[in-house]
Amino acid sequence: QVQLVESGGGLVQAGGSLRLSCAASGRTWSSNAMGWFRQAPGKEREFVAAISWNGGITYYADSVKGRFTFSRDNAKNTVYLQMNSLKPEDTAVYYCAAARRTIATRVLLEYDYWGQGTQVTVSS
Repeated sequence: QVQLVESGGGLVQAGGSLRLSCAASGRTWSSNAMGWFRQAPGKEREFVAAISWNGGITYYADSVKGRFTFSRDNAKNTVYLQMNSLKPEDTAVYYCAAARRTIATRVLLEYDYWGQGTQVTVSS
């Protein structure tokens, strides 16, 4: 089992930055690929970014590429999503997730463990 707790969400103006954190616990967490997804009101949950177990490979959605950076610190059992140049369309609840595999994946169904989510609101 892996338990995930997100933090760092909030309200920011367009063009601003936020850093989301996701603290993980569980015996085998460091071998899990991790992902960030988001869900806006009335929309389906969508992929944002993914990272392999050792941080060596990252994937990003086209909508956030060049603005968001996904990193992990296995010694601290934490992953981070640095979000820069935020836009109003980035407004959503952001979820951290752990996959039962080591290789990064964009596929939502391959993630077995989910956090409770943290709200990010970007004002125009």
